[in-house]
Amino acid sequence: MNMFLHELKAYRNSTIIWSLGLIAIVVLFLSLYPSFSRDAEEFMKVLEGFPEELRKAIGLSFETLATLLGFFSYSFLYIKLSGAVQAMNLGLSIISKETRDKTADFLLTKPVTRTQVITSKLFAALTSLVFTNLAFLASVMVMASFVKTEDFSEQALLMVSVTLLFIQLIFLSLGIMIAVLIPRIKSVISISLGTVFTFFILGMISSSTADKGLRYLTPFNYFDNQYIIRTLEYEGEFIFIGISIIFTAVLASYWIYGKKDVHSV
Repeated sequence: MNMFLHELKAYRNSTIIWSLGLIAIVVLFLSLYPSFSRDAEEFMKVLEGFPEELRKAIGLSFETLATLLGFFSYSFLYIKLSGAVQAMNLGLSIISKETRDKTADFLLTKPVTRTQVITSKLFAALTSLVFTNLAFLASVMVMASFVKTEDFSEQALLMVSVTLLFIQLIFLSLGIMIAVLIPRIKSVISISLGTVFTFFILGMISSSTADKGLRYLTPFNYFDNQYIIRTLEYEGEFIFIGISIIFTAVLASYWIYGKKDVHSV
């Protein structure tokens, strides 16, 4: 419990900053919706000049873009990117900081097991992400109620928004696994940005080419917003793949961390 509370306190400011950042993105994009919906036809004419592949890559759908749900789905692309960076950065730093700060030997000489160490850190990271998502969901629902120009499905909006947490859990688990695999991580941000942007670019390529095979490789495309809005359902096979990635990465992290030599210097 002491380790859990210590990690929560250590990442408190970071969690607040990321939460405020996501709220700012929500407020920025949704505050543009009323003016966009009034001049939707003019905007559509401009967007028609964009190559079809580019429109698909950045999530522009003419069928729904003029609606609140469609407009939010477009902005959600950048929200997912920001949330993934937060989760990846958290997973990498919360494990690797003991080696980076040369405190691993001090921690592991305490009367705690390695399983307890990684469990405390994992639950602290999960708590941080849950807090961020609660703040994000609240901002989405409040802003949507303010800027709506017509009725919309609150269930669809909530279902799209909740996928952020699922995507973050995937990147958190990947970040933790990478942290236990690499002996010494000098720069957390370079690895987290490199990993996240690689998956993001793969997602854009998958969207622009409609390559379903490539879609399996990037968590960013496990949830099709238009499909969710239309059917109010998630695609089961991608839910299963995402859960499998999370459990595999976490279990591998426990096993590797329990076996590896942890050096403080």
